[in-house]
Amino acid sequence: MKIMGYVRPDGRVGIRNHIVIIPSSVCASEVAMRIASHVEGAVALPNQHGCCQIGADMELVTNTLIGLGKNPNVAAALVVGLGCEGVPTEKVAEEIAKTGKRVEHIIIQDCGGTLKAEEIGTRIARQMAQEATLLKREEVDISNLILAVECGGSDTTSGLASNPVAGYVSDKLIELGGTSMFSETTEIIGAEHLLAKRAVSREVADKLLEIVRRCEEKAKTMGVDMRGGQPTPGNIEGGISTIEEKSLGCIYKGGTKPVQGVLDYAEPPAGKGLYIMDTPGQDIESITGMTAGGAQVVIFTTGRGTPTGSPIAPVIKITANPDTYKKMEDNIDFNAGTIVEGDETIKEAGERLFNEMVEVCNGKLTKAEVLKHREFGMYKLISTF
Repeated sequence: MKIMGYVRPDGRVGIRNHIVIIPSSVCASEVAMRIASHVEGAVALPNQHGCCQIGADMELVTNTLIGLGKNPNVAAALVVGLGCEGVPTEKVAEEIAKTGKRVEHIIIQDCGGTLKAEEIGTRIARQMAQEATLLKREEVDISNLILAVECGGSDTTSGLASNPVAGYVSDKLIELGGTSMFSETTEIIGAEHLLAKRAVSREVADKLLEIVRRCEEKAKTMGVDMRGGQPTPGNIEGGISTIEEKSLGCIYKGGTKPVQGVLDYAEPPAGKGLYIMDTPGQDIESITGMTAGGAQVVIFTTGRGTPTGSPIAPVIKITANPDTYKKMEDNIDFNAGTIVEGDETIKEAGERLFNEMVEVCNGKLTKAEVLKHREFGMYKLISTF
């Protein structure tokens, strides 16, 4: 099967053509936002970290920024640094530039402050945006696609219908040679033994069990149990009674294929097939991690409803709660409430959602894109020093 995408110099395929403005620290975020506001096609990533971090925590933020810049939905990148932060601005730019796309960086302190940096950065981004308009979509195989599957604001219809429909799409993409990933380690708790049985090797199964164990241990270091945060109050109001019940519904979004590997946060998959990424259950940080890992499109299931989008990847939102779809039709792209109402099977809705995903890959804007929902947040290992 073919889709229409932008072939990048490194051979990867984008389905969007963004100019991304990346602040290497929170101190450069305002200038990055101002630059993006002047340029059509430019988006800024409102980074809230990047300074007073050490060790693996700073490496995680650095690698996440690099991964986001490398995402094939990005045509060109401008990295903006203050000049004294911990995350090395020039290194971030150099690593992204290895993809062959145009990448430049500016330092606010070297430019002479906000106004001069804004002027210089806007001029660079303007050039990038005009160059990006010359790039044309080409027919490429759908196997170039990496799908991220997310769920949030879950209720009882999520596990019964919308997650299985998303899983159907994940399975079909993998059968066509593509890649799919899902995340949210907190929402695997209680179902990890089922996923471990689907691992392609003992090593993969052990890593899966290890990330769940670490997640539970992390909560205990604060003297609390994960069950104090999961299921969330909204999940409970939506009819989900326990973390295990929530997890058993959540893992349906990963379909039925073997688990090829367990990825660290923002790590790109090493091959084709199904992967699990170790992320928080917090939706925004989870989506950021998977797009930093290279996902070009996101399917997001929700029972209670959410407006969430992403700065660089289209987010297709699906609900199987007919009332939620009716109330939040401005935000929700796909109504799978037809399954709950007995008008459609999971396979029929899955085919319909797959076709919707192909249309989005070919250029159709999701409702989150039209409404400019660009929620952004990065996971950290430890509090800032």
